[in-house]
Amino acid sequence: MADHFLVTGAQGFIGALIVKDLLEAGIPVTVFDLDTTPRRLRLVATDDQIARATFVHGDVTDLPSVEATVVAHSITRIIHLAGLQIPACRADPLLGARVNVLGTLALFEAARRHADQVQRIVYASSIAVIGPEEAYTGPVTDDARLLPKTHYGVFKQANEGNALVYWLENKVSSIGLRPYTVYGAGRDAGFTSAPTKAIKAAVAGRPYTIGYVGPNDMLYVDDCARAFIGCAQVPFQGAEVFNISGVMVTIEEFIAELERVIPEAKGLVRCQGKPIAISPHLDDSRLRRLVPDLPRTPLRQGIAETVAIFRRLQREGRLDLSDLSG
Repeated sequence: MADHFLVTGAQGFIGALIVKDLLEAGIPVTVFDLDTTPRRLRLVATDDQIARATFVHGDVTDLPSVEATVVAHSITRIIHLAGLQIPACRADPLLGARVNVLGTLALFEAARRHADQVQRIVYASSIAVIGPEEAYTGPVTDDARLLPKTHYGVFKQANEGNALVYWLENKVSSIGLRPYTVYGAGRDAGFTSAPTKAIKAAVAGRPYTIGYVGPNDMLYVDDCARAFIGCAQVPFQGAEVFNISGVMVTIEEFIAELERVIPEAKGLVRCQGKPIAISPHLDDSRLRRLVPDLPRTPLRQGIAETVAIFRRLQREGRLDLSDLSG
């Protein structure tokens, strides 16, 4: 059976690039989302590419709808990104649990019911399952003790545990990925969206303050998208969760690099507050052994490519600055 990918949350930041990359590779993609207007997808893909995707309006917590989509489109591999971010989970924990936990369970249950067809689920976990730097000795490994301090992190931890149970009891194969700060064009929501907003503000010539300081692991969105696709395609059986690391820098160093890329923006972006209480020292060696060709884009290159996209959108009158307000 030829591969056909289902991507949930594909209208989001990482999902849009995953869809574009799959379409460029000639792989059929079904987008399953409450929002079928490809706003972020239009930032990275052409109209011709978007026209090749199939869009299904659906809620990941609605198992009958998820299962019907898996069957109707002969889905063989699932990339699950749909979920609410830290601020939304903090504001409404019940809704956060419904979307982030029950929605993930619905995907796994659909895969269990159609195990002869669905070969793999790759899902977004998060570094929010990890505790502060002082809780660990050296880089944080995949099997380090989990110490989530937010509802969002606890929900992601539950997903990791449920994925393991689905493998042990039903042989549903899965891989979870734990990114830290993913940046690039289209990142306009979530706690760690601030560096991307800072890049956009610098392009627009507007001041911007990142609300935290200190060390951070910065993963370019292209690298993140390739990791999800690579994990979906590599030969594998089991249930594993992997850290995925980009470049470890301080927010102060990030601002200095941004000013090197856009010298005229010097002084526009600053940072204040406390460091993020999650260790940024990640060991992703096991992931890179499983998928050995994963890139690790240098920070300056990732910033420069993001700046180029924002400048193109600015020339086209499509640079949305609404996420910079406040």
